Order: sequence, then C-alpha cells, then structure tokens
Amino acid sequence: MRRRRKAPPSPLPQRDGIDPVRVRLPADPEGAWATVRDHLVARYADAIGAEQVDAMFQQGRFVSADGPVAADEPYGEGRYLWFHRDFAPEDRVPFEVGIIHRDERLVIADKPHFLATTPRGRHITETALARLRRELGLPQLQPAHRLDRLTAGLALFVVRPGDRGAYQTMFRDRLVRKEYEAVAAYDPAVRLPVTVRSRIVKERGVLAAREEPGEPNSESRIELLGHRAGLGRYRLSPATGRTHQLRVHMNSLGLPLLNDPLYPVVLQPGPDDYARPLQLLAKVLEFTDPVTGEPYRFESRLRLTAW
Repeated sequence: MRRRRKAPPSPLPQRDGIDPVRVRLPADPEGAWATVRDHLVARYADAIGAEQVDAMFQQGRFVSADGPVAADEPYGEGRYLWFHRDFAPEDRVPFEVGIIHRDERLVIADKPHFLATTPRGRHITETALARLRRELGLPQLQPAHRLDRLTAGLALFVVRPGDRGAYQTMFRDRLVRKEYEAVAAYDPAVRLPVTVRSRIVKERGVLAAREEPGEPNSESRIELLGHRAGLGRYRLSPATGRTHQLRVHMNSLGLPLLNDPLYPVVLQPGPDDYARPLQLLAKVLEFTDPVTGEPYRFESRLRLTAW
C-alpha cells in the first residue's frame, strides 16, 4: 500500500489570522484534467466559477512549494497547491476575547457570546481563533475543543502544534471537568438536582438537535443554584459532549434557556441581537495537564446578564 506523503509547509503566510486553503491534486483515472486549471475549474465551478479561477491564476494566487502556478501547467497527481480565499465582509462582534491564562503551551480564553470559536460557514475572520492569532501574534494557535457560537465562556487553545493532539485527546476521553452556568425559567415542580440521560441526534443541515428513543449517548447533571423573579440560576455539568446537549436537556425538563433561538422553537435566522445573548456560560475547566502533569482549574470572569 502506497503511503501518502506528508504535506510540505505552506509557502503563503496567514491572512487576517486565517490559513490559506491547501489542495492536494487527486488521481485522475479518466484523464479528465490535462492542466491544473482544468481540475481547479471543475473543483470550484459551483463555489466561485471559472472566471474567478482564471482571474486568480492571472493574479498569481495559486502557488506551489516552488512558487506561483500557471494555468496551463500539466496536471500532476499528488501535487500540493495553496491559495487564499476571498472573505465576505463580516460585522465585528462588539465584545472582546478575554485572556484567563497564557503560557508557552496554552491560552485559556474567555469567549464572548456571538463569536464563533473557529472559522466555519459565514464566520471566518470574526472568530475567537482568528482574533487571538492576530492579537497575540500566535499564528500557529489551534483550538483543542469548540464552544457553540452563542455560548460564552472558557475555551482552551494550544500554542504549539505538536501539543494539540494531547489536549484534544484529553477532551475526547472526558478527562476535563466542565461546569456551565445558565439562566432559565424557575419551576418549583421540576425536582432538582437531576441527572438527565438521553439519545441526542443532530442532523447535518438541521439547526436543532432532537432526542429520540434508544441507547443514551448524552448525560448532564443539572442543579438549581438560586431563583428570583421567576428565573432560576442553574449549574450544568455535562459528562458527555453532544451538540447542543445542555440546551436540549434543559428544554426537555421544560426549562429552555433564556434567549435560546432554537429550543423549544426554532426562530427564523436574523441579525444578532447583542442585547439578548443566550444565557449559557462555560464557567469552569478543570483538568490535569497531559503534557506536564500539573493540575489546573480555570474559572470564567464573564457573567450572565439576566442574573
């Protein structure tokens, strides 16, 4: 079996904290692509169109490890190319990313509501990762996990690429104790504390996750910390990490989180209302550092505005 060779380092620097796109030219068993241009036009016809591909060639924006690539260069399987995407304008999320801890290995950030953790979809440059790379001068910074865009609080980023696997594995193997805080309606008929276990399914392209019968794949501990004026303040401790898990479990108790645009009812997407953030905060991260063996406990400095 032929081993795939490791990709060489990118000849292009980051732009606005965003890595260039890397393309590895695949096998062409039917001989459909005589030139590099033929493949890129076929590959990106729906996304940007042939005219834009040609314009990018003329501007020298497709490069290999040896320099700019010409449109008429013969196609070669396995070759690596890089280019920068054109980013659509993004409105700045009017909140700053706080820094809870920084050393030679880790950055523990306090991510605000409405800011995505990593580039995805229509949120590219306005993400915690891109901002931190730019503001801290750390172009190799990478996330070890991800918070939902609407959730605020603690996110762990890794400074050195070689360390990233150890921290990702720590999250994957549930070696991190996570504690969230939330505000929702108070209902004295809901007996707390309670541990909720259910099977959660999230389909690609569907905004909301759902619970269905079957073997549970999610578990959350839910406690009431206090209540006043019809609202409750809750501590949520997830044992697993399914998409929207805490939001789904609170909704299943009849206690949907305040300002949640998906549960119990999916609202029509619209501009972000910065005065009404989802009342969910990643409050605590606690773990033993997989690289040094040092115990850590971090607590967010953010507060939920509804409490």
